Amino acid sequence: MSSGDDEEAFRQAMADVVPKRQSKKTAAGRCSRTLEPTLTQAQRRLNAEQSATSLVDPNYLTLGKVKALDPLETLSWKKDGVQIGVFRKFRAGGYEVEAELDLHGRTVREARADVYAFLEHASRKGWRLLLIAHGKGEKSDTPARLKSYVAHWLAQAPEVIAYHSAVPAQGGVGAVYCMLRKNKAIRSEKIRQ
Repeated sequence: MSSGDDEEAFRQAMADVVPKRQSKKTAAGRCSRTLEPTLTQAQRRLNAEQSATSLVDPNYLTLGKVKALDPLETLSWKKDGVQIGVFRKFRAGGYEVEAELDLHGRTVREARADVYAFLEHASRKGWRLLLIAHGKGEKSDTPARLKSYVAHWLAQAPEVIAYHSAVPAQGGVGAVYCMLRKNKAIRSEKIRQ
């Protein structure tokens, strides 16, 4: 069979087929305008958007995998711009600690929430030097797990400009000093006074 024969057979088979009629309402609705959502549809859409928004966790600190540290490792990190002399004094415990957080006995998930809330609160209060006791985790199934997460979280936090393991009298490698940047709102308020 040639392609011409195929076409002729098709035409003969379709000779008595009539196109389906569309109603004027359906044809006009598809071509000229979009349908407005009903009140119920609009309410469902609003509820879905609000639900999706409420599911967003403002806590940016990761729960994902982080680099495992040694339980006896000294933590030390600073952002560019922190003066060497200030960092040296900070490392030596030369500044007064304004607030402390103890994470002993906390799970990673609980510690994440605690650290986030602690940093937010300290930043609002204008505190600059904090101490976080995370423990060494030498005897745990995953050594230094909390310590590893705390080090990662502090480097993630935009308000943290430096951290370093504490001096032995304040917890040694089982605790970390944390320096926050200056709160601009509190700083400008002090200048006005």
